[in-house]
Amino acid sequence: MNIIDGKAVSASVKEQIRAEIERDGLEIGLAVIIVGNNQASRVYVNNKKKACEVCGIKSYEYALPEETTQEQLLELIDTLNNDDKVNGILCQLPLPSHLDEEQVIEAISPLKDVDAFNAVNVGKIMIGNYAFLPCTPAGVMELIHSTGTKVEGKECVVIGRSNIVGKPMAMLLLHENATVTICHSRTKDLAEVCRRADILVSAVGRADFVTADMVKDGAIVIDVGMNRNAENKLCGDVKYDEVAPKCSYITPVPGGVGPMTIAMLMKNTLMAKRIQSKDE
Repeated sequence: MNIIDGKAVSASVKEQIRAEIERDGLEIGLAVIIVGNNQASRVYVNNKKKACEVCGIKSYEYALPEETTQEQLLELIDTLNNDDKVNGILCQLPLPSHLDEEQVIEAISPLKDVDAFNAVNVGKIMIGNYAFLPCTPAGVMELIHSTGTKVEGKECVVIGRSNIVGKPMAMLLLHENATVTICHSRTKDLAEVCRRADILVSAVGRADFVTADMVKDGAIVIDVGMNRNAENKLCGDVKYDEVAPKCSYITPVPGGVGPMTIAMLMKNTLMAKRIQSKDE
């Protein structure tokens, strides 16, 4: 069993981005909007700012009060869409309940949508003609590639069908010629389906959900979950201690997929700059 070190892979991705930005003398800006005072969101935003610093990307933070109206938020997005200094825009989710997340995501210009949540970018992922990829699935692909494994022809199972991870994850595996099954809460004989997987990706958000009886010997297991267990310790979806001995490769939590998500955000921001420069 080999542990896939997300910190090391993400550090190498960020190093490549920094080198490219320095080599080409690029000025790149990422605008991050955070509304209200959700503590988890604040941690994520701070981590994104740190990653920008490492890569040589300027970060612009817009911290808005909880009572910000939909109109005020959309106005800010419109301003950022038209600001040449800003190459990427992301609005940290979840938003306070009185705001319409879907409308906010759709308001961000597809050319600056570095989270790849806008329907235009989602559609492009579907047909395989994309510029940006959702950061978590893209990070998972990097981790799989880091093992030297060829995805083509493999049986892949994705547990979870969210728009942010599950669905795009399945599409990326499909684009690399895997045979893909998406499982969810209505799947019959879940353990049996999972046992077929050469590559198993779990993104359900339930602590210790994936147990050893669900995993084929020698499988690659990627744990996207970020949960707290009964002792309030950070853990994934996978019951790590019992599953790990069966795997050829497995990601830990923390230190697996998490660091990759932010590294891929940086990659998307660099890509956004490249695309916008072509349009100038």
